[in-house]
Amino acid sequence: MGATQLTIPARKGLAVKVAKGGTFSVVNTHGTQVVDSWAFNAADMNEFMSMEHSRAGFHRLVSQVGDSYLTNKRRPIITVTDDTSPGRHDTLIAACDIYRYQALGHHGHHDNCTDNLRDALAAIGLKAPETPSPLNLFMNIPWEPNGDLYWNEPMSMAGDGITFRAEMDIVAVFSACPMDLLPINGKDCVIRDAHVVLG
Repeated sequence: MGATQLTIPARKGLAVKVAKGGTFSVVNTHGTQVVDSWAFNAADMNEFMSMEHSRAGFHRLVSQVGDSYLTNKRRPIITVTDDTSPGRHDTLIAACDIYRYQALGHHGHHDNCTDNLRDALAAIGLKAPETPSPLNLFMNIPWEPNGDLYWNEPMSMAGDGITFRAEMDIVAVFSACPMDLLPINGKDCVIRDAHVVLG
């Protein structure tokens, strides 16, 4: 069987099931799109990829090829097998939500990654027990020795991607982050689609 390519629609989410040992790649199709990502144990949605447990596991703020992300039960759930991007991904920042946009001065509804996670899972008949802190692929949040953080545009180029291997049967969820009030999706703040390649 050949690889299957799926679109993560601009501003929206996508959930897929990946069997243990299966691989999937997240491709920054246009080079500027941040993709919030989650992974859940398919047999128990209460076990999920945890950024705080993962950082303690690989002793870094950002993973490298060969590193495994851990669950909230400290078990490997996905392993990075390849990364053709500059490797700048964020493990610190929470998924955007309506409250984040309100804090930035937006009034009314705004698409957000928290809702995208919920809606993508609902589309396949599932529900998350909470919104875990995501792995923000391609998100460039440089940190300084004094502790300051900055919200910068991605360093990735069109077609850059990162590939993972599932270490258990998982449900993976992706959101083409709709943040258009800060330049994390490029200086033009235009939200674009991205792609997932299964197998």
